[in-house]
Amino acid sequence: MAVTDSSPPVRPVRDVQALQRRSAADAVFSARERLVLVTLCCATFMCGLDFSIVTVALPDIGRGLGFSSAGTLQWVATASLLPSASLLPLFARIADLIGRKRLFTVGVMVFTLFSLGAAVANTPGVLIAARIGQGTAAAMIAPAAIALMTGYFKEGPKRARALGLNGAVMSLGFVLGALGGGVITSGFSWRWTMVALAVIGALALAGALAMPAIGESGAARRVDVPGAVLATAGLFGLVFGISSGGDQGWAGFEVLGPIAGGLVLLAAFLLVERRHPEPLVPLTVLNQPTVKWSGLLGVITFGMCAGTTVLLSLYMQNVLGFTPVQAGLSYLGEGAAAVSGGMLVARLLSRFGGVRILIVGLLVQGAGTAAMFALPQSVNLPALLITSSVMGLGHVFSVVSFITVMTTGVSEQDQGVVGGLSQLPQYVAAIGVSGLSAIAAARTSALSAGSAPSRADVIGGLHAGMLTAGVLTLAGALLTGALLHQRTRA
Repeated sequence: MAVTDSSPPVRPVRDVQALQRRSAADAVFSARERLVLVTLCCATFMCGLDFSIVTVALPDIGRGLGFSSAGTLQWVATASLLPSASLLPLFARIADLIGRKRLFTVGVMVFTLFSLGAAVANTPGVLIAARIGQGTAAAMIAPAAIALMTGYFKEGPKRARALGLNGAVMSLGFVLGALGGGVITSGFSWRWTMVALAVIGALALAGALAMPAIGESGAARRVDVPGAVLATAGLFGLVFGISSGGDQGWAGFEVLGPIAGGLVLLAAFLLVERRHPEPLVPLTVLNQPTVKWSGLLGVITFGMCAGTTVLLSLYMQNVLGFTPVQAGLSYLGEGAAAVSGGMLVARLLSRFGGVRILIVGLLVQGAGTAAMFALPQSVNLPALLITSSVMGLGHVFSVVSFITVMTTGVSEQDQGVVGGLSQLPQYVAAIGVSGLSAIAAARTSALSAGSAPSRADVIGGLHAGMLTAGVLTLAGALLTGALLHQRTRA
């Protein structure tokens, strides 16, 4: 009796190699696609640069324009953050209504004009008004840019590579902003930081005008006005309260009132969206596990990285005695890791999938952050560079993979909405900055026992904040496995 072998035939090695070469060829960009990618990444870089380059320049801005107090000076940063966060869902739907390429182009133009306005501002009021304009423009750019990227680059190797490069550029913009802000402010004037943003904006605008046309469904016919009002006011109150908590304390009505009011308005927004025929954010989209859980994990990775970066800045300047320029240079390891991770993550996504890379990214980010608990009072440059680089590498993996998971399988007519939702976590990251700063301050106060805090007390508080960030990020990795892994496999 003959025995037949029912096992599948072994694929010849040359066939496997041919498939690998075909997959690599599929990820090669054409000249038109390179133009699109450079333009979108340029805008992303500009928005990432905006916040950190201004933060470093705040002391010089205060002296140059005569701000009355540190509290009012902080509005230079907050005035951009608030409209960026609160208007994001509205502009995500407007992108579907008027066209993503059109909204992106208008947003870049507006950002460039307000950057020039900020460069010539001669009073605090004019500068804050210009910063509000920049933040509003960023709310136009962010959702449109991601929707355009997922529209121009279909699911597969090209989209993974494009999102990887975009994530690397986003992190690099934040890192170089800290360095560039210190160098430009020390060598020239804080006004040149705004000029630099305007120059980048002009380059992005030229690319936007030259980008090829893209097919869009135009499914949205009108704006959900009640939903837009509730979402904008709710997010404004939430982010305003969280941003104020670090400076004013968490027990006062000035902080708890806006947070509570924001949560109530957002709950009302969900009720309105359930009945509206063309909701601002369709609940069928928001309730998708890949959308809502990826968004939560995005808040964790952005919040813990942003908060830890602020603590690192305090560590380098208040404990180690670094100048702003030296502190900025110390972020270069994190920037290099971000670029390397952005180049590598596309291959990993193609091979292992977004959920697995998200787990790995959160694990790596959490490990690097928790290891900062061992940073000493004296300068130990290798330890500082290694821990911050590991955190930066894991953060880029996490950002690119959570956006990949969130935008995969979304219909073309909802790409604008989901693009906006995928950008919201970076603006809600203020919760991480305020929360970790509050933990560090409370621990420092406890260690000093009412007396003037010593350097050991300060670093003890910073260690507590860094360890908290590491533990929460590692918990995010566990949540990814529990909330997304089984669902995406199914």
